[in-house]
Amino acid sequence: MPQQTTAPSAPGTEPADTAPSRRVLIAGSIGNFVEWFDIGIYGTLSSVIAGNFFAHGDRTAALLSTFAVFAVGFAIRPVGALYFGPLADRVGRNRVLAITVLVTSLSTFAIGVLPTYAAVGALAPLLLVLARLVQGFAAGGETSSAVSLLFEYAPPNRRGYYTSYGAALGFVAFVFGAGTALVLSLAFGDDQMASYAWRIPFLLALPLGVAGLYLRLKLDDTPEFRRMEEAGEVAASPIKETFRTSGRPMLILAGVIVLKGVAHWILQTFMVSYLTDTMHFGQAQAFAASTICMGAVAVLIPCAGLLSDRFGRKPLLISGALGLMVLSWPCLYLMSYENATLAVVAMVILGLPIAAYDGAANASMAELFPARIRTGAIAIPYNISVSLFGGTAPYVATWLVTSTGYDLAPSWYLMFAGLVTLITVVLGVRETAGPRARRIVAG
Repeated sequence: MPQQTTAPSAPGTEPADTAPSRRVLIAGSIGNFVEWFDIGIYGTLSSVIAGNFFAHGDRTAALLSTFAVFAVGFAIRPVGALYFGPLADRVGRNRVLAITVLVTSLSTFAIGVLPTYAAVGALAPLLLVLARLVQGFAAGGETSSAVSLLFEYAPPNRRGYYTSYGAALGFVAFVFGAGTALVLSLAFGDDQMASYAWRIPFLLALPLGVAGLYLRLKLDDTPEFRRMEEAGEVAASPIKETFRTSGRPMLILAGVIVLKGVAHWILQTFMVSYLTDTMHFGQAQAFAASTICMGAVAVLIPCAGLLSDRFGRKPLLISGALGLMVLSWPCLYLMSYENATLAVVAMVILGLPIAAYDGAANASMAELFPARIRTGAIAIPYNISVSLFGGTAPYVATWLVTSTGYDLAPSWYLMFAGLVTLITVVLGVRETAGPRARRIVAG
């Protein structure tokens, strides 16, 4: 009987004891759900937020200000990454995840109760900035800790599949957010939505966060982290060890994540305002297109994760980057016809390469680093890249339209992101799964 082989893993990585249960998948991913729900609802309701928190007058200026506040939340994320990432390597993934889900949900809830510009003037945008700063700080430790937890619970031949659930549940959060906005828009109408109904989705973050906190507190830390604790192998100073030993893989990770930063936040945060303000769709039509697109992507991401386990991470990452470069302009061109059906088709097509990429990205990140420093080593470059390219993506996309007068200009930024990630993957990423990796192990 031929000897079975498994894909290589990062140094210091041990096979998980058991396959993760559904409870592990939910507990590991629910923080992403809360985080992305907040970001999605902020982007989906960006036009409404602009009208409530900034002085009336130039609508474009107010929308740009709203996206600038969105970017502020991302600017603080690297600080949160420097704090929470190494902390998770010292005290455990699960303890940090409990903190981040609670802080994220409380700050999201706070946005729902903030006074508007009409009530308190210039204090309103300042309070909005403060809430976004708290959200961003907590988010700096969420994704890396969740990826590490799911990766370390997963069996070696299913790491792509299980880690993809974090990204998939994030898109489910966007479906929930966009769907909630759609239902509220239809139930209350545009005037009542702009007046008070916009607050409802933000208020929902609190019970979601409490549920997430409960699930995470009931969950043991990963088998891998517990083994390191018992063996006395937990890094005493993970941040020093990270920068001393992992500079190159951190740079590679930063390049890989450029696509995620730009494509996610343009698709999830910018696109509703783009459809309404630039392409002249009704608000309900834009919400519906966004909801259908996010639902399709959420279903496809775990499928792509399975494919990455079977055929390798690089084919999925490369196809995602190439697909974004090839499809961005045609998809935005289809939207310019101002036909609701074509807009839905275009958004779903644009989501396909993002789903392919997301199916492999999380496992690829985790496989770059040993367990001793995994969470911090992911958190720092991930959040720097997402901050620079993701947090600014809605602002850059809006600025491209207004400064050039060309409605399809955001496609240029999407193509740029695809190119950066493609070059990084081809030149820097080592295959860690699929037939090629198994041949390396066998040979």
